[in-house]
Amino acid sequence: MDKKDILKKVDHTLLGQTATWDDIRGILDDAMKYEAASACIPAAYVKQAAEYVAGKLPICTVIGFPNGYNTTAVKVFETKDAIANGASEIDMVINIGFLKDGRYEEVENEIRAIHEACDGRILKVIIETCLLTEEEKIKMCAIVTNAGAEFIKTSTGFSTAGATFADVELMKKYIGKDVKVKAAGGISSFDDAEKFISLGAERLGTSRLIKILKNTDTGAGY
Repeated sequence: MDKKDILKKVDHTLLGQTATWDDIRGILDDAMKYEAASACIPAAYVKQAAEYVAGKLPICTVIGFPNGYNTTAVKVFETKDAIANGASEIDMVINIGFLKDGRYEEVENEIRAIHEACDGRILKVIIETCLLTEEEKIKMCAIVTNAGAEFIKTSTGFSTAGATFADVELMKKYIGKDVKVKAAGGISSFDDAEKFISLGAERLGTSRLIKILKNTDTGAGY
């Protein structure tokens, strides 16, 4: 698979706590240059980033990140604020404790409320697969499908592990036909990226692929 085609599926991501505007601007410049799907950045920078790219790149941000245990009202407010500031894609973290408590209806209703707040923009639901049993992963595939979100996403990249091939296979098997898969966390090579895509991932969350390309002769002539 051509590297350009892979990068079109990448949310070029920087979510570290120490990220400065210079760091974010570098992510935006690279995402535009290499034609990434979006740049995924902290909410505090969304307005500045949206003004900077001036419609040339979708801006994605994260909600309830990285632990997911904010109240639904807070997550909905975060979502509306991000969209008002120019975000065109939202990645939210579920309440993992509620899932483990069996409070499935509340988890689904929260996703539905945030999806409604997205007002037509893409919503990706982070389920943090490394913290879930296989049964919980399967249950979340059903919940995300029923709630109407556009994507189910493996990981925040801030927990005990990131995306695995097995999780992407499982999610692709159990999600509804209108739901897509985003793999994120620990994707560090084009070979791995191509494997995730072959297994059904339609988005990848990573910053490493563009960094690799920038450090090769291929990247210099992109």
